[in-house]
Amino acid sequence: MGVSGAAMDRERLEKMASAVRMGGKGTMRRKYKKPHKTTSTDDKRLQNTLKRLGVNTIPGIEEVNLFFENNVVHFTNPKVQASIAANTYVVSGPSQNKKLADLLPGIINQMGPDSLANLKRMAAQMQMQAAHNVEEDDDDVPDLVENFEDASK
Repeated sequence: MGVSGAAMDRERLEKMASAVRMGGKGTMRRKYKKPHKTTSTDDKRLQNTLKRLGVNTIPGIEEVNLFFENNVVHFTNPKVQASIAANTYVVSGPSQNKKLADLLPGIINQMGPDSLANLKRMAAQMQMQAAHNVEEDDDDVPDLVENFEDASK
């Protein structure tokens, strides 16, 4: 009974070993792919670096807008941390890239003097586009050629 059990175990082991091989007999075995956990380690490193800088959490901020040329990065209820001594501000949380025109009525009081110049330029472009669209709309209407009342009789 001991001999047949050992032979059976050997067969099972050989079958398992052959299932792991990539090619035929004599080829290298497949290497075990280890899943990388970089996001959690990067986050821990970032938090440790921020602790060393001495950042403090600023509570009660409902939204943060970062203005670029025509785009705005919009954060809703972000976590804001700041270190005045290190001149460092950290804004983290879910963000959205939006066009400046999408947020316009509510963010005029947040805009600085350089952004207001962009706003004036954008308003001029919108007026030009509106005038151009009106001209195009007139071209789309075909002229009345036939008398349609005759066709309905």
